[in-house]
Amino acid sequence: MKNPKVSLPTGKKGFGSSGLYIGGKMFAFLSSSKEFVVKLPRDRVDELVAGGDGTRFDPRRNGRTMKEWLVVNPSSNVEWVRLGKEAMEFVVSSNRQLRGV
Repeated sequence: MKNPKVSLPTGKKGFGSSGLYIGGKMFAFLSSSKEFVVKLPRDRVDELVAGGDGTRFDPRRNGRTMKEWLVVNPSSNVEWVRLGKEAMEFVVSSNRQLRGV
């Protein structure tokens, strides 16, 4: 199912240049090392990390991870499309101006 409100970045370079956006807010992307990364609630990220389905995203590779971003483990049994939809719904629900999108 396609959502006409989802867009690809235009003219971006670096972080977010391969992302999916809704209302100008990024919710999923491919990292520079081609890992699938999604934005989810912190407790959901904690759950997925504990289950071995991924790790927290560390954009600078300095140990300072982003608590709401998950790098999905390639061997995870969690459906990536479902995680992408979950990430989109989280971004919409956490941004007042996007509710109703």
